[in-house]
Amino acid sequence: MASIEPSAIALTPSAAARVAAIAAKQAKPAILRLSVEGGGCSGFQYRFGLADGPDADDTIAETDGVRLIVDSMSLDLVRGAQVDFVESLGGAAFKVTNPQAAAGCGCGSSFAI
Repeated sequence: MASIEPSAIALTPSAAARVAAIAAKQAKPAILRLSVEGGGCSGFQYRFGLADGPDADDTIAETDGVRLIVDSMSLDLVRGAQVDFVESLGGAAFKVTNPQAAAGCGCGSSFAI
């Protein structure tokens, strides 16, 4: 059964608004899945995608009616992190501030523990 663990991971209001907008355009539920995969320049990389619903082992964080879901394996690597949506001259993207990351890369999408 999916669990709600508010301190495990957080979704900022800016990220929640962006997920809601993307989900509305695609006629999908406002649920963002964050997972961690091996690869990238620093060893691990973040993967984002819209989801239809949580799986049994997912942890859920909710902000403004938008849910962020993370599987149990990925949660071990991102516990305590915050997912934000930032816009800059370089573009717009989801950004993970991960207190467990010992190193990151310039693109911001990969990290090392």
